[in-house]
Amino acid sequence: MNLLPQALIDGILIGGIYITFSIGFSLAFGVMHIIDFAVGEWVMLGAFLGFYLNGWLGIDTILFLPVVFIVFGCIGYLLQPIIYRVLSGTRGNPRLMGLVFTFGIALMIQGLGLTFFGFYSHTIKTFLTAGCLQFSIAGSYITIPIVRLAALIYALAITFGLSYLLKKTDFGIAVRAVAQHRDAAALMGINIKKTSSYIYAIYVGISAMTGILLGSVFSITAQMGGNYTILAFFVVVLAGMGYLPGVPWAAFLLGIVQSLFLIYFNPDWTLLAVFTILFLILIISPKGLFGRGI
Repeated sequence: MNLLPQALIDGILIGGIYITFSIGFSLAFGVMHIIDFAVGEWVMLGAFLGFYLNGWLGIDTILFLPVVFIVFGCIGYLLQPIIYRVLSGTRGNPRLMGLVFTFGIALMIQGLGLTFFGFYSHTIKTFLTAGCLQFSIAGSYITIPIVRLAALIYALAITFGLSYLLKKTDFGIAVRAVAQHRDAAALMGINIKKTSSYIYAIYVGISAMTGILLGSVFSITAQMGGNYTILAFFVVVLAGMGYLPGVPWAAFLLGIVQSLFLIYFNPDWTLLAVFTILFLILIISPKGLFGRGI
């Protein structure tokens, strides 16, 4: 049986999952020029909030997506001024200081997560986890889990939603102005601090919402954040730092590579293959796949 169609579809579905926690990371870097190493921890906290809300209220976890977005959006809005103060008070390299500061936040959140959630793994159950689609392509049987298809649809919806926000709204124009030249944007009357706070709130909210979908596909633990931070960093660097339209293509590429190695090669080589592709592309195009990164 030809496994290539299934491998390609699995890769696209994996890429859709990668988009979900990378798109906000790219947006935050493009506007604030900060490499947020806490992205995986926001995913983890969102997953556990959904898990416990489901246990307390008995309502399907998917219905808590807006609640998780609002809760963590508010947290991000309140946290961003602190990050801004740290960056603005740095005389040396503010990007490096931002990386160090958010790495410290990640360690603190992970420690608190281990304290309150323990070392055990959990799975988020929703009505999406039970079913799958099956059909045949050129004699090959294809299976698509509904929950992974939902994650792909969610990722594309978030991507198109952010694209519309940035290109078709006044707020989006202000965001793009801040991303291109902060000082010039300030001279034009744009409130840089408030704009950055809104963007960081959107980023944290999207990342936390993603945790619910990831918890429906994989298990969740208090130590899961680091893996997703690394994958988000891979995707964003491959796409071009801060170049939002490149994120889906980079995520799909990495997802397909991972799927092909899992099926045709030694799965232990998957991470090496991803590193190699990233290394080669950055040698050819240091600003990412499309040469549009910062």
